[in-house]
Amino acid sequence: MNIGMKDYPVSLRPYERFDRYGPEALSDAELLAVILRNGTRECNVRDLAEKVIKAAGGSINGISSMTPAELCHIDGIGKVKARQLICLSEIAKRMWHGDRDQRIAIAGVNEAVTHYMQDLRDLKRENVYVMMLDTRLRHISDFHASIGSVNASAVPVREIIREALKQDAVNIILVHNHPSGDPTPSSSDLEAARELKAAGETAGIRLLDSIIIGNGRYYSFREERQMF
Repeated sequence: MNIGMKDYPVSLRPYERFDRYGPEALSDAELLAVILRNGTRECNVRDLAEKVIKAAGGSINGISSMTPAELCHIDGIGKVKARQLICLSEIAKRMWHGDRDQRIAIAGVNEAVTHYMQDLRDLKRENVYVMMLDTRLRHISDFHASIGSVNASAVPVREIIREALKQDAVNIILVHNHPSGDPTPSSSDLEAARELKAAGETAGIRLLDSIIIGNGRYYSFREERQMF
């Protein structure tokens, strides 16, 4: 028989704590336990939730970067629970973005960082995105330019310029993540930004910034007065 939340003392059951104190009073493990519902014969649901968080790198945010196969390697997590966790992460991402698919204005670095942080901070490989903007700096779309390795990524300059022209974007922001969590730019990051800036100027497209996303941190070339 599975060990579920009914096996906890009433004062420690996440459902009862939710009803009495609200969801903000629940720990990450308790919130996850509510989603998982049941543990196993060997592991109660709260301990199972703790195991998932540990496997995700010690943070509930890390679940978003895990694959179903990785989740299934956790003792007590099968295909059904893995699907639940993956869908939970996807819901969180969609709620984070909310209405961001509308043409919101990108007034500064903070808006661009906020737009990408949740999606990129926990990825295990470098991903390059380009935010396409119109003449009034309104968001048109996000172009997923490339996926690289754990410590490098290609910036396909020609493809980026071609896509920007196709979408009538006259301003762009280059964004990529560092899986290490450290957003400090490398020499290749600087060279890629310079190359894209030069190509954009030839095509009448302005590179507003190059931003590197780390784990809760970022590096803006514009803020640091690199090139801009």
